[in-house]
Amino acid sequence: MIHQMLGRQRFNCLKNLISASIATLGLAVALPALSGELELEKEDLKFGFIKLTDMAPLAIAYEKGYFEDEGLYVTLEAQANWKVLLDRVIDGQLDGAHMLAGQPLGATIGFGTQAHVITAFSMDLNGNGITVSNDIWEQMKPYVPKDADGKPIHPIKADYLKPVVEKFKAEGKPFKMGMVFPVSTHNYELRYWLAAGGIHPGFYAPHKDDTSGTIQADALLSVTPPPQMPATLEAGTIYGYCVGEPWNQQAVFKGIGVPVITDYEVWKDNPEKVFGVSAEWAEANPNTHLAVVKALIRAAKWLDENNNANRPEAVKILSLPNYVGADYDVIANSMTGTFEYEKGDKRDVPDFNVFFRYYATYPYYSDAIWYLTQMRRWGQIAEPKPDSWYMDIAKKVYKPEIYMQAAEMLIEEGKMKREDFPFGSDGYRAPQTQFIDGITYDGHKPNEYLEKFPIGLKGDTVL
Repeated sequence: MIHQMLGRQRFNCLKNLISASIATLGLAVALPALSGELELEKEDLKFGFIKLTDMAPLAIAYEKGYFEDEGLYVTLEAQANWKVLLDRVIDGQLDGAHMLAGQPLGATIGFGTQAHVITAFSMDLNGNGITVSNDIWEQMKPYVPKDADGKPIHPIKADYLKPVVEKFKAEGKPFKMGMVFPVSTHNYELRYWLAAGGIHPGFYAPHKDDTSGTIQADALLSVTPPPQMPATLEAGTIYGYCVGEPWNQQAVFKGIGVPVITDYEVWKDNPEKVFGVSAEWAEANPNTHLAVVKALIRAAKWLDENNNANRPEAVKILSLPNYVGADYDVIANSMTGTFEYEKGDKRDVPDFNVFFRYYATYPYYSDAIWYLTQMRRWGQIAEPKPDSWYMDIAKKVYKPEIYMQAAEMLIEEGKMKREDFPFGSDGYRAPQTQFIDGITYDGHKPNEYLEKFPIGLKGDTVL
């Protein structure tokens, strides 16, 4: 397959070949309509992504022909960074994109860019890690508990980094770490991990035109695009980072850093990326949007089915330069159910990447509300908000009703089963308990949740 060829060109070539064969045989056979009963408003689409393994549902929907099954002719295009990607979705250069879960929320509430962006599809659970440089790891090691064989006991908490950060502070040196975007899962996971260990990651104060996120910070967090993380770490510009794969495993392969914890250990089965479109685009193209969601659901199922049996093939696809473009072995290190921490310390983490299990693709309101609580916790939402506000924004951005409409169609077509989907859900997960600090999250009670944190804004507090 020529991967850069447009979907429409590929289909038309195939259709012409079939038609020619039929004509030669003197048969009159009608080719089936590819779009089912949906009357598509738009067939030629361009979607953006960042070079990370969790863009996989887009690549698989393309490569396995799921987009074409829906009558969609899709071009996938890597973007330079998350800001460019978001801006291009908003201005219409892209029809939709692989997005950070916080991006549609941040844009809709006006943090950074102001635009109404929605999602009807959650792309995955987990998939991130926190890596520190070799030098920082050596300084942490004396504080890290070890088992009888001398191996570090996981999860490795930020408590063991705190003495290192305090040493930097005593010497008057800033402790610098990288994350990929101010409203990224990575920013909130890194902040969550640091704060759980007593390290203050800093506040934002947009109402005072301070968007640095470093007010009162013990560790200074700054933005670095995902593929540049290892090189930035190697250059000494940052001492650690939180990023998606394969850029933690790349640090291991290059021998420049040690991933100390995965996001699975910070918050088990946390939501990660979403597929985002502008609300205006969704309103103009409702059937096309449904068709896209149908194709992505099928791709997600393919990625997880038969106990991840398709993952080696997926890794081969993702390693292509027009997708992630990292070495097969680097991507496979986490994508096939393992994760390597310190070099040679590879452990089983079967759910490091989840694309379909546990209703991973369903856009839960409670997932949206968790991101909003973290925006409030760190000052990106400067003023206190009632619980009803969090719920209203979640419903404005997350669209489970579109997702379930796509699910019903797939069931009717015999492509999926009813048990694949959370029928009867009110859009909220049951209270979640598996966070590294042991704090329980209930999406119905965002302000009560914020009150539980010793570090962070809560109640009526305004910087």
